[in-house]
Amino acid sequence: MNYRHAFHAGNFADLVKHAALLALLERLRAAAPALTVIDTHAGSGLYEMAGEAARKSGEAEAGIGRLMREAGPPAAFRPLIEAVRRANPKDQLKYYPGSPWLIAEGLRPADRYLAFELNPDEHRRLCDLLRGRRGCEARLGDGYKLAAAAARPGALLVLIDPPFEKADDYARAVEAAAAIRRRNPQAVVAIWLPLKDLETFDAFLRDLEDAETGPALIAEARLRPLDNPLKMNGCALAIVGAPPGLDAPVDAACRWVADTLGEGGQGKVWRLGAG
Repeated sequence: MNYRHAFHAGNFADLVKHAALLALLERLRAAAPALTVIDTHAGSGLYEMAGEAARKSGEAEAGIGRLMREAGPPAAFRPLIEAVRRANPKDQLKYYPGSPWLIAEGLRPADRYLAFELNPDEHRRLCDLLRGRRGCEARLGDGYKLAAAAARPGALLVLIDPPFEKADDYARAVEAAAAIRRRNPQAVVAIWLPLKDLETFDAFLRDLEDAETGPALIAEARLRPLDNPLKMNGCALAIVGAPPGLDAPVDAACRWVADTLGEGGQGKVWRLGAG
């Protein structure tokens, strides 16, 4: 399975991922006067909904388009809805903001955002997006390898959101999370992954637990049964070191996506390695 940002921006998985990201940022900023955020696979940061890739997939219309038309969306989505409105001309849905835009928009003077991107074209667009924003830096390179070295002491959030173009993305995500937590045991590490089949998901969870990264909040949004390894049947987040109060909003986002956009789907949040 290939998960490229431009084709899938604004789809159901982005709704879960970005609702959780904004909830995380809110809680971590409330707990610390200065926060560092590292994005291992940042992409370009802002995606045109009318672009060729978005039109070809049609996933944004079924995701963020559906949410923006919802008369009474869950409170868990309000920060994302407000952010999407700020990123667009009045009463239009032309752009979908990715994690770089969402993170940079809420950056405080003492905060820092470091975004890694391996694709040169995506990196160039990311640099354009972040240019002139205080505390923001975009680096061309492999975020898997470079994130741990950049993990400084103090309040830290690392978002690992790879494209899953390679079979070892699952293993590399776990390795990166473990390396980051060794450098900074207080770091919160959020790993996004597609849900295809139960065997792949269970193997990832076993690897994460064996890596001894610490307790993790696991959020699942299953649109359909996980029985086709060639199809994205849902998505999940593994949030190592998740702060208190995160379960309820993330659970609400997962359940709405599964119930509203799925076909006999299921959304749930649970704890891995909690003792």
